[in-house]
Amino acid sequence: MTDLQSERTPAAREAFHVYDTTLRDGAQQEGLSLSVGDKLAIARHLDELGVGFIEGGWPGANPKDTEFFARARHELALEHAQLAAFGATRRPGVQAADDPMVAALRDSGAPVVTLVAKSHDRHVELALRTTLDENLAMVRDTVAHLTGEGQRVFLDAEHFFDGYRSNPGYAVEVLRAAAEAGADVAVLCDTNGGWLPDQVADVVNAVRESSRSRLGIHCHNDAGCAVANSLAAVDAGATHVQGTLNGYGERTGNADLITLVANLELKRRRGVLPEGGLRESTRIAHAVSELANVAPYSRQPYVGASAFAHKAGLHASAIRVDPSLYQHEEPESVGNDMRMLVSDMAGRASIELKGRELGFDLAGDNDLLTRVTKRVKEMESRGYTFEAADASFELLLREEVDGARPNLFDVESWRVIVDAQGDGSAAAEATVKVRAGGERLVAVGEGNGPVNALDHALRTALSHAYPELAKLELIDYRVRIVDAAHGTDAVTRVLIETTDGETSWETVGVHANLIEASWEALLDSVTYGLLRHGRT
Repeated sequence: MTDLQSERTPAAREAFHVYDTTLRDGAQQEGLSLSVGDKLAIARHLDELGVGFIEGGWPGANPKDTEFFARARHELALEHAQLAAFGATRRPGVQAADDPMVAALRDSGAPVVTLVAKSHDRHVELALRTTLDENLAMVRDTVAHLTGEGQRVFLDAEHFFDGYRSNPGYAVEVLRAAAEAGADVAVLCDTNGGWLPDQVADVVNAVRESSRSRLGIHCHNDAGCAVANSLAAVDAGATHVQGTLNGYGERTGNADLITLVANLELKRRRGVLPEGGLRESTRIAHAVSELANVAPYSRQPYVGASAFAHKAGLHASAIRVDPSLYQHEEPESVGNDMRMLVSDMAGRASIELKGRELGFDLAGDNDLLTRVTKRVKEMESRGYTFEAADASFELLLREEVDGARPNLFDVESWRVIVDAQGDGSAAAEATVKVRAGGERLVAVGEGNGPVNALDHALRTALSHAYPELAKLELIDYRVRIVDAAHGTDAVTRVLIETTDGETSWETVGVHANLIEASWEALLDSVTYGLLRHGRT
């Protein structure tokens, strides 16, 4: 067994905790709203990634979270993770056994409870409106009560770093009180997210020397240092890290758990996830984005669509020799792919590598590479963008390789009529005439706009010859004015994304007429879709 494999055993993973708080802290992100079903689905993905703990929410304080824990007992069969219920210490002047919020934690069925406690003296006096001694009693009483009921307790020391700066003796005393009452971990929280890595490391080192608690770290990203601060804390002795998938969270978010564990595994060579877990991270990050209805961040480290994308011709020339010359890790290590972007910055090496990615061996054909490179640069100077439209680039490449564009149908004519009413309503009707399969086909399509009507008319006309078009669906439509200085006479670029239910592709059209640009992108979309389904 290698050293890295030995770190992936259950005992080793208990020695180092990966704790996810997407379902609680991450759900506090502006514009993010998760149903109970969403939370259960995300929990399953987190378990597939291999985190050790999943914080499900705050039972008793939030009805959805109470329902989540009730359903989780019967609907979640976790292989790697344990559920943690989040909540606060008892209220001032009330015994933990009599506090209904503590009872909700006790009754949640979660094997782990994460208690948030004030460790900043000013927060105790101004927010809790109680004394420093009573706050310590609240920590001791609540931890002792829950551990006595058989639950494992972690303590989130809220605002710990700011509290340590204000009153280090009291901040550490909160940790000590929790440990003496039976808490397993004391998590130091940079709740306001304003600390820097060297400052975090200094505090963690100092606390480790003065406290017998096992230390964890929970960082927010307000200074852009959440992942770096978490790594600094680990280097200083923390053995429990908290974060959220994709960095979701309040304000600027939390430490991105995937970036954090990828750095620990690939840079620090620590096996913090089960074997193969990290290779699932790109798939899981994107799946959770879909569930959260938050568009994936293309430049997200490791798992973003652009994380291993190369655009400059200089980069492509080097990558053709050795990908490691411009990549810090292998994309496969996190389940991602290297992508070559074709643009006006592309050289022949970029075209060659992109062609290889699409299944074309262009090596040695210097005339073809020169011709394609020149054509791409000329078209991009007119407003086209191929880095966002791989399908249109593949059609261009096929045309240059074969000497003709793939011709599956001929367009005789098309027209669109928009009927606007005085009440503000409008409807569009399109007529398309094409020739396919030896027949002249005419179809009329209606839609809520001219492009929608054209899309319906074109696929209706071709459906007799190509019934597989029924699977195609236009899922995104984006318009950009290329030269805004020309006002309404400006050239327009249209990008269309289409799916056949299995995958999706993007095409581009450019024209001074918005509808003509849209039609061009539609034609590419349908042609590419037919090629994908084996039509030649």
